[in-house]
Amino acid sequence: MGTVETLKAFEQIKLLSDPRRLAILRLLMAGPATLTHLGQALGEHPAWVRHHIKKLEEAGLVEVNEIKVTSGVTEKFYRSRAGAFLIQEMVLPQDTNRPTVIFSGSHDLAIERLAGQLSPHVNMLILPVGSLDGLVALRQGLCNLSGCHLLDKDGEYNVPFVRHFFPDRSTSLFTLAHRQQGLLLAPGNPKGIRGVADLARPDATFINRQRGSGTRLWLDARLHELGISGEQIRGYENVVPTHTECALAVQRGEAAAALGLQAAAHQHGLDFIPLFFERYDLTVPQEQFEAVAPLLDFLQSGDFRRDVASLSGYDTTHTGEQIPL
Repeated sequence: MGTVETLKAFEQIKLLSDPRRLAILRLLMAGPATLTHLGQALGEHPAWVRHHIKKLEEAGLVEVNEIKVTSGVTEKFYRSRAGAFLIQEMVLPQDTNRPTVIFSGSHDLAIERLAGQLSPHVNMLILPVGSLDGLVALRQGLCNLSGCHLLDKDGEYNVPFVRHFFPDRSTSLFTLAHRQQGLLLAPGNPKGIRGVADLARPDATFINRQRGSGTRLWLDARLHELGISGEQIRGYENVVPTHTECALAVQRGEAAAALGLQAAAHQHGLDFIPLFFERYDLTVPQEQFEAVAPLLDFLQSGDFRRDVASLSGYDTTHTGEQIPL
């Protein structure tokens, strides 16, 4: 069969932790086989195979493909329900007093503040993987919500991308904040860098963000407009996953410049040249609303808005507003 099936049920995943059942399933992925054929391949009695086949059938991983009667003997040919399986499952702490919420997406300093303020009541764990990979993880059920700041070719933030990733599922988009991004530079800007074009100078070194991050996508689009390739920029291939790490690299002298948040530059005593102001949104599928309800409620609080507004380059005027999809 040519299909790939994603396993999210913990009971299915636990079943395949047994190497004997995994071996049977892998043989049946290659093609239909009888209990006798499987027994011969594994060096086991067919009765032993039957026990494990029954478990795999009950879990919906294998099925009867064909029944043949030869000389009065009936044989069942079994096959895998899919050509391959992807295994994924969130394993979370069991704590009824302090539930766990997984955030995956673009790195953001306000998200870190949110996790800190919620920590007495909600265990919010953050995985900074970039805007696109965060939406992929959310689509695959590997987190409860994601954050993105993706600008499409028509100048619209996030909405077209969320529609693309969730065409068949009820999903909501909430604004976290608007924020300023630009060039992070060493104090005093000793290289005299004035804009993106200067990153291609031979005396400039750069630290980049990972593929799929909104910051990297903005940079690549701007470089394309300027006719500059990544190969012309020293350090373009050196990537870090967060704005904080970009700022630290510039602070330590490992790079002359990076593209990142004004707030990160301010926190680490760096010079900053503003380049664009963007909207950062949170994506929440309908089935995750109950899990993230405390977080969404807290976005509306004055304490949170004041905390985020204290970050350089952040605007909380529209924080908590829902964006129509």
